[in-house]
Amino acid sequence: MWYFGHRVVGHGVGYGGRIPYPTPPGIRPRPGTIIIGMPVAVASHSFPKHATLRRELEARYPDVVYNTTGRPLAGDDLVRFLRGHEMAITGLEVLDQAVFSAVPELRIVSKYGVGLDMIDLAAASRSGVSVRWTRGVNRQAVAELAIAFMLVLGRSTVTLAREMRDGGWRQPGGRQLSSASVGIVGCGDIGQQVARLAAAFGARILAHDIRDYDAFYRELGVTPLALDALLAEADFVTVHVPLDASTRGLIGAREIARMKRSAFLVNTARGGIVDEAALKAALIEGRLAGAACDVYAIEPPVDLELLFLPTFVGTPHIGGSTEEAALAMGRAAITGLGDPARKIS
Repeated sequence: MWYFGHRVVGHGVGYGGRIPYPTPPGIRPRPGTIIIGMPVAVASHSFPKHATLRRELEARYPDVVYNTTGRPLAGDDLVRFLRGHEMAITGLEVLDQAVFSAVPELRIVSKYGVGLDMIDLAAASRSGVSVRWTRGVNRQAVAELAIAFMLVLGRSTVTLAREMRDGGWRQPGGRQLSSASVGIVGCGDIGQQVARLAAAFGARILAHDIRDYDAFYRELGVTPLALDALLAEADFVTVHVPLDASTRGLIGAREIARMKRSAFLVNTARGGIVDEAALKAALIEGRLAGAACDVYAIEPPVDLELLFLPTFVGTPHIGGSTEEAALAMGRAAITGLGDPARKIS
């Protein structure tokens, strides 16, 4: 059994604290109102790990089923799980035209997390599905991980800790973040937070984005550059763009070749943006000092040779997995179920 469902009784206001779905004309649910007759499918396997989120969701939507497999659902499993539900909370599940066609009753999808690359928004629109999304809810957690990667890479702390466990005692030099140039590729919510944190260390901040963030650049003293110029100048390059057709393979062999041999590459955005084969080759050949990734083109990653390189640090997609970020993402997803203003398609 890979999911479970249950009902709870809560307290609200209007209609004795409960209102039917669809909502009667002229009735707008208020905080605390329980919506009856609207089952919710929580496909995200991360959401039900948090008792607080389950409690807050069930207080508003009594009829809930959860994915308790510990992994994202896909294909027929996902379709079976969603069937019979007009509302869903999804995380890393791929929602495409095939899924929307197989579950025509689905009307609202609220996103747990900020990445939208798993949802075919055009297909959702064609199918009459309202996708709800809240930007930036995990920005602090991901930004802190990016900074942690820079500190770890600059001082070789992971490599040296491994060596010391094996009896080694090596004291190489390192690089301080405070004297480095940090190049941020993608200066949206997370990129801007990385800039603030890196600036607090004293780093010089470079940025590249297709959008105009002049006010932010002036506020923080950021130097905007073309991508090639940023790659050539930065000591740390950190990637914070969404994954779409325009960014897939954005950092490939050509881009890595433009970086300094002493530079480090960090990716906490999405797998597929950085060409992992090109990255591995550069690390093996010493054309890049080091790299750290929290995301991979295939998850879990299958290239063990990359993972075991001494100049590579990898984590299992934990960027948004802090307790604070999980609660923020979950509460945003709950709110999104009943808030048309958060519709993105």
